[in-house]
Amino acid sequence: MTSTMDVSKAWPITLADIESARDRISSYISPTPFRRYSQLSALIGAGVDVYVKHENHQPTNSFKIRNGLSFMTALTDEERRRGVVAASTGNHGQGIAYGGTLLDVDTVVCVPAGNNPDKNATMRALGATVIEEGRDYDEAVSVMLRIAERDGRVVAHSTNDPRIIAGAGTMTLEILEQEPELDALIIAVGGGSQAVGALTVARAFSSNAAVYGVQAAGASAIHDSWHARQRLTAPRADTFAEGVATRSTYDLTFPTLLAGLADFVTVTDAEIAESLRVILSVTHNLVEGAGAMGFAALPKLRDQLAGQRVGIIFCGGNLDMGTLQRILNREL
Repeated sequence: MTSTMDVSKAWPITLADIESARDRISSYISPTPFRRYSQLSALIGAGVDVYVKHENHQPTNSFKIRNGLSFMTALTDEERRRGVVAASTGNHGQGIAYGGTLLDVDTVVCVPAGNNPDKNATMRALGATVIEEGRDYDEAVSVMLRIAERDGRVVAHSTNDPRIIAGAGTMTLEILEQEPELDALIIAVGGGSQAVGALTVARAFSSNAAVYGVQAAGASAIHDSWHARQRLTAPRADTFAEGVATRSTYDLTFPTLLAGLADFVTVTDAEIAESLRVILSVTHNLVEGAGAMGFAALPKLRDQLAGQRVGIIFCGGNLDMGTLQRILNREL
């Protein structure tokens, strides 16, 4: 299924939106480290200087706490009384549930059947009602919309909401303050909030930092759409990196990705798993599949990035024990 794309309205948020989001959430979370890793740089070679943004150190172990808090703190009193419903494979849902606990907002999170059990348990521990239905994230979105219509809840879409994207942009505000001379960022794309936030900040700052996207080869709808210059959908998303397991493009992010990304590559599950093992060995940080994708993409972009200061994002660390065991046993 395809449709053409008009990029004339490519920027759904502004720097002011991102700065407003940071003002709202700064009392709830602290800036995360942005560290240079000489050993990761040596493994990539070509003079690539690797820096890591540690969003896996957030209270929910994911950058999506920024998105969730930005959304929840922007709700009106009437919207808070109605309650919120979200669809997620876990990290977005945890961000929404975390915000719901802080602001006393009732939250429901719809996840696919068979979703990461550790993420489900965390969302429930944060007070969310978790509904398991659908074969993947896209079907969980349909469940979310059904519940919103039935119960009058406010929809917290993980991508198609300016408040969500603005929250994601706060990460790149921090990065460019921590390393103003950065040359490039490589960002894993599921829905695109993280990359669009980065593109918006870099554009507003007139930064030379180029933004590169990376998707899982088994869930590459946005990557394929970017290269085709038109919107495509896929019949399924097949990757263990559930945080990026999407099979369509999104209205508020795809035009910006199309207009702004310097390049877009894919990585296989085997490459993600190997990167995860290297990250664990070198940095002693546990990341989930999506969190390993920036490093997995570096060899494919090495020639373009030779001699540059490059940021990658450990965007999440919520890897379930069963998947971790399979990765360490080299079964992935």
